[in-house]
Amino acid sequence: MNTQTSPRRYFRLQGWTFGVLAIALLMMAPILIVFSSVLTNASEIWVHLAQTVLLRYSVNSLLLMGGVGIGSLALGVSTAWLVTMCEFPGRRVLQWMLLLPLAAPAYILAYVYTEFLEFYGPVQSLIRGWFGWTSVQDYWFPPIRSLPGAIAILSLVLYPYIYLLARNAFLELSASMVEASRSLGCSPWLSFWRVALPLARPAIAAGLALVLMETLNDFGTVQYFAVDTFTVGIYRTWFTMGERIAALQLSAFLLVFVLVLLVLEQQSRRQIRYYQLGGRKVRSPYALQGWRRYLASFVCIMPILLGFGLPALLLLQMAVTDITKNFSDRFWQLAQNSLVLSGVTAAIAVVLALILAYGLRLQPSGLMNLAVRTSALGYAIPGAVIAVGVLVPLGQLDNSVDAMMRSLFGISTGLLISGTITALIFAYLVRFLAVSFGTVESSLARIKPNLDDAARSLGCGVTRTLLRIHAPLMGGGLLTAAILVFVDVMKELPATLIVRPFNFDTLAVQVYQLASDERLAEAAAPALAIVLVGVLPVILLSQQMEGRGKGKGERGKGDPGQNIDISLNN
Repeated sequence: MNTQTSPRRYFRLQGWTFGVLAIALLMMAPILIVFSSVLTNASEIWVHLAQTVLLRYSVNSLLLMGGVGIGSLALGVSTAWLVTMCEFPGRRVLQWMLLLPLAAPAYILAYVYTEFLEFYGPVQSLIRGWFGWTSVQDYWFPPIRSLPGAIAILSLVLYPYIYLLARNAFLELSASMVEASRSLGCSPWLSFWRVALPLARPAIAAGLALVLMETLNDFGTVQYFAVDTFTVGIYRTWFTMGERIAALQLSAFLLVFVLVLLVLEQQSRRQIRYYQLGGRKVRSPYALQGWRRYLASFVCIMPILLGFGLPALLLLQMAVTDITKNFSDRFWQLAQNSLVLSGVTAAIAVVLALILAYGLRLQPSGLMNLAVRTSALGYAIPGAVIAVGVLVPLGQLDNSVDAMMRSLFGISTGLLISGTITALIFAYLVRFLAVSFGTVESSLARIKPNLDDAARSLGCGVTRTLLRIHAPLMGGGLLTAAILVFVDVMKELPATLIVRPFNFDTLAVQVYQLASDERLAEAAAPALAIVLVGVLPVILLSQQMEGRGKGKGERGKGDPGQNIDISLNN
């Protein structure tokens, strides 16, 4: 039933539209600043960078992306296929434990495995004891601090993105198509290669795009392993050379990689419409026999052990070695800083996401949709790029205010916004708004529009309807969005390093600084705290898997990603 919009409601809708567009423009500003640097005249520093290191940054970034992409595909697709289509010992536990490496940031694994595998570590010490070797000239051991080492670490941490989306695609396979391939003489391997894999390709491509973007965003791992990528170059140009414009132009160059990945991912997503997956879903998993069942268990256990189990145990062992020293007042102060930053950012991100999602529900016009979707692109942009895009305009604003106050009143205001917690929280919001928006939007979409009409007929305005009807119904989604943003802020390193105020450290910064000084034993406690907090989204995902399993039987037990969207829908 169409109803005439009253003047009062019209102005309220216009107010919501203005608010949504203002928030979207504010979130887009750092990205626009980075893009605008392309129009700036090239400085001598930029010319020097282009002639000396730009090619190395590009080659290393491409090699890193290629290696991590291949490694994550191998781990994610193989484990997703095994736990979905095969029955073997431990399958039901392993299907959610394969998510655990998401809890451990890559830079923490880099520090732990360096301590574990370097010359002075327990592995090489044990090897030298076995064979009686005394120096590094007596034998060869693959160096962990290298490009292949960075590829291995990032693959272990990032494969769950592909695992989640690939498993969801395998669960949606039509049984008739699989059975038809088997009736035509295809072995299980050929059925996977010729039928299942092509049908799951769009989902796998979406997961791969996420993996590659996270690879471009990484700073702690590549910097510690001395692999010069764009994020390392941006940080070095900003802090070592003090060249903001050159750092902006490097950031703009990195955005080219991100935009290419976004375009490729969206093209793969559109192709999913051509696949017809109707009919009965895949039947019960195929029971493996003999040595194959134990091989399947081994293949699924190893990524969990290497990506989460072993690093967590090593961190725990180092942390409890000297509890009093590791959990000192300094640790609790850093924990408080991290918790406050994460909590405040999560709360603001949920509020902003709720405003954006509700504004889009009220006015689903082309302009609103474009503005909201563009403002949520920050998650695809590396943290170092966003940090530079935030600090440059804020620094110019502070300098302008300071110059004006000096000329008018003879006083210096100093840094009012840049170099403060406010600037850091703003950078976090630009980076992680998409995380909260995706979850909030999906929760809001499940509320039927007739509830809006009923509330309007009872005299509820736009804001009152949101607060009294929609928000209570979305409680679970809002909590999930807050937890996801909270955990992401706890783990974020590049943006924190660049934007944080002076003498204000977080757990992530402390881990980075101590590990850079080769004091990993002292970094164990904050690193372990970050890993334990990172388990929270894994628990959420596993609960979603178990919850759907109870409602849909065996076929639905592993259906992840329904309420927690990690794809690039935005």
